[in-house]
Amino acid sequence: MEINHQQIMKKTIFIFILMCLFSCGDYIDKPKNLIPKDQMAEILADLAINDQATYMYPNTNLEAGTRYVLKSHNVKSVDFVESFKYYVIKQKMQGITEDAQVILLEKDPKADKFIKDKLKKNGPSQKDIPVLSR
Repeated sequence: MEINHQQIMKKTIFIFILMCLFSCGDYIDKPKNLIPKDQMAEILADLAINDQATYMYPNTNLEAGTRYVLKSHNVKSVDFVESFKYYVIKQKMQGITEDAQVILLEKDPKADKFIKDKLKKNGPSQKDIPVLSR
């Protein structure tokens, strides 16, 4: 029985190509209860407001505020986490956070002026740039 090196090489290359094709699929399946992008942006905006409230009122419970935000949007925490992971892996989170920042500025127009004044005065630094813009 003679070994044909060309056939072995062709089979090896074929198997390698098949493995590459199948490994290029999605890294994560679409969650069953995927939160739409616009609702995800609204939730992130509300969570940012909740986060800032803990700075103003240090004795507040961030976890309770987070639960309240999710409940007010009729979203389960598991669905939020799964949707968040999905959007991060699919590289769609930046657009969602940009939409959330627009929502925040609509809710508080003074924040935009404050940010611009701060940037003019000090120049951009990591601590002056809003969390959602980093």
